[in-house]
Amino acid sequence: MPPQRLTGANYREFLKSFMGIARVLQVLMGAGLWATIAGNKYDGPVHFALLVAVLFWLLTLALFLLTLLGKQDVVPVAGGEHWLLSNVVHDAAAVALYLPTIGILAYKTAKSTYCNLEHYGPPCPYRAYLAATALSGFTTCAYFASAVYGSCRKCRGEQTLF
Repeated sequence: MPPQRLTGANYREFLKSFMGIARVLQVLMGAGLWATIAGNKYDGPVHFALLVAVLFWLLTLALFLLTLLGKQDVVPVAGGEHWLLSNVVHDAAAVALYLPTIGILAYKTAKSTYCNLEHYGPPCPYRAYLAATALSGFTTCAYFASAVYGSCRKCRGEQTLF
């Protein structure tokens, strides 16, 4: 069975599907995550968290647009009949790299709790790290849900995302 090509009427069908909604959430939360990290002073292992956030935001945006436009056939090796498997591998890799990101951001949040006092003068990164930790956790959940959903579709022998 060849991959499903999207036409004008199918755009809405993809956007209403589980994978379409998951991709939109992943793009929005991923953008919020890296904007939160990059908009504040960061150091040390937070560079890894920023790398993961930006890398998977760009990859997810590319997967979303290719699927939305029905151009998954132009992707060499990973496209066409392998598109569902490629998306599952992408989502599993995102989960695997977002888990240490959550740990890094949680550590940095706990480490900066001292400055969350009412009359603390210098800039305090506590709230930024707390927001980034929460966004990282929500983004990981969205990737995990789409990886499980895609894996279930693949196990049933289906080849399309929706």
